[in-house]
Amino acid sequence: MMRVPFVDLKAQYLSIKDEVLPAIEQVLSSTAFVLGKSVSDFEQAFAAAHGVRYFTCVSSGTAGNHLALWTLGVKAGDEVILPSNTFIATAWGATLCGATPVFVDVEPDSYNIDPARLEAAITPRTKAVVAVHLYGQPADMDALREITDRHGIALVEDCAQSHFAEYKGKRTGGLGITSSFSFYPGKNLGAYGEGGGAATNDPEIARKYRMIRDHGSEKKYYHEIYGHNYRMEGIQGAVLGVKMRHIEAWTESRRRNAARYNELLKNVPGICTPKEMPYAKHVYHLYVVRAERRDELQKHLESKGIATGLHYPVPLHRQQAFAHLGCKPSDFPVTERLAGEILSLPMYPELTAEQIRYVCDSISEFCR
Repeated sequence: MMRVPFVDLKAQYLSIKDEVLPAIEQVLSSTAFVLGKSVSDFEQAFAAAHGVRYFTCVSSGTAGNHLALWTLGVKAGDEVILPSNTFIATAWGATLCGATPVFVDVEPDSYNIDPARLEAAITPRTKAVVAVHLYGQPADMDALREITDRHGIALVEDCAQSHFAEYKGKRTGGLGITSSFSFYPGKNLGAYGEGGGAATNDPEIARKYRMIRDHGSEKKYYHEIYGHNYRMEGIQGAVLGVKMRHIEAWTESRRRNAARYNELLKNVPGICTPKEMPYAKHVYHLYVVRAERRDELQKHLESKGIATGLHYPVPLHRQQAFAHLGCKPSDFPVTERLAGEILSLPMYPELTAEQIRYVCDSISEFCR
């Protein structure tokens, strides 16, 4: 029996070990353990690669979510609209500002926030809309922007899963007024610990990013605004700097692996493969299928040595943390259906054609 892990971080580490260890040693030798040159060099490289003027590294993707809204002045009494089908860290960006998250259902094809349902959720208290580029596929930013511009609302991107993804030829991160990224180890571009960042093309917002992450200060011991300790560690900047040399090749490997899955699963009954939207370049942080008998299929694959995931089994509108909002599941029919059908298959650059075929053969065996 072949074993196929959900993600193989060790394989990736071994492939770049000879580059990573000297980079970490440089940080240790310089004792630049917090921020420092390794972080600033990575910030510049990442900003250039995503076509944004400013990128600021922080300590986690959740910190990036918070920072992206905090700099816009989101506060208690405000509302922030976001999709119901996303990881809960998207909502923490709003709640950490004291604002109320408002959930909107998603599209049945892209699994991203549905622009057709957005306007009905807008109220006089709406301060921002967060477009999550879920699983690595950009949301329909033009359709969203038409609505947010008309209402004078900020459009923010959650790019935690969309490193190097493209919307109409432009990479995510600079499509809204602010954006956030995650560098959690399992992400397409992952640190060796926690890490995140926030991007913008606005110099004043970028200035606030840098101040807020460092206790509201530009000059040590002089604190102009409220802040936090959201600084990135130097070692994480060094690791990410090395990985920047490989991310484009890794991205294309993910896309090739997705194409292999699509081909092998296209005629399997009861399986719906992901749809890449015509405006998008999907980077497949996750390869998510829909299965009519999802739970049984997951157990079958486990018996075959194949690890899978559920992203996400409990939608935000059904989380106990948000029970006080009084959301009704019937208001989120697409998200509700996805929650019972979605299954994330193994996906990483080092995944082999043989492993993919084994996964697909095992799915076919179950479905047929």
